[in-house]
Amino acid sequence: MRLCAVDLACHRGGRDVFAGLSFAVSSGEALAITGRNGAGKSSLLRTIIGLARIAHGSLTLEGGDPELTIPEQAHYLGHQDALKPSLSVGENLQFWANFLGAADAQIRVALAAVGLEDLTDLPAGYLSAGQRRRLSIARLLAVKRPLWLLDEPTSTLDANAQNRLTTLLEAHLSGGGLVLAATHGPIGLGSVRELRLEDAQPPTPVEMAAS
Repeated sequence: MRLCAVDLACHRGGRDVFAGLSFAVSSGEALAITGRNGAGKSSLLRTIIGLARIAHGSLTLEGGDPELTIPEQAHYLGHQDALKPSLSVGENLQFWANFLGAADAQIRVALAAVGLEDLTDLPAGYLSAGQRRRLSIARLLAVKRPLWLLDEPTSTLDANAQNRLTTLLEAHLSGGGLVLAATHGPIGLGSVRELRLEDAQPPTPVEMAAS
């Protein structure tokens, strides 16, 4: 499987956020999207998941399910943890599993993987910021999808939770998954390529560099 972007551009708020952007990520690879605030890191992920319109260029997922769109084969972990505070931890995860159409979601396995198995019945409104982030990460595990789009995935996570996340990322990659992570810092993986975005005024082509 291979995610390919060719001459990609995104236009928001009356300006070109980025343009001339080309890259490719294959199964088992992770790509760290870096750059200053406002350079377009989050906008790139939102473009891939279909929340922002492609102004120019093309985006394809080679080797994916031809009957499904790219967003239908991807998980998006945004800045905010989309949780209902009145629902329990388990109910929140089950809601997302139902929404994503997973009849065989691994709810308890996913909660155990992020260390929340003992809080299944606790209302999500009582969770700390780090626990809410871990519950959002559990969604990646409960419903299997090959492409993970992560926006500052380590935000609010303590050292132990960051180590758990690294283990989950490594397992996803070893199983043939793809990871794109917008980040200001390291995500704990040993081998990561970097795609650096510059503040696009005016837009300039972007190249990938090994790190």
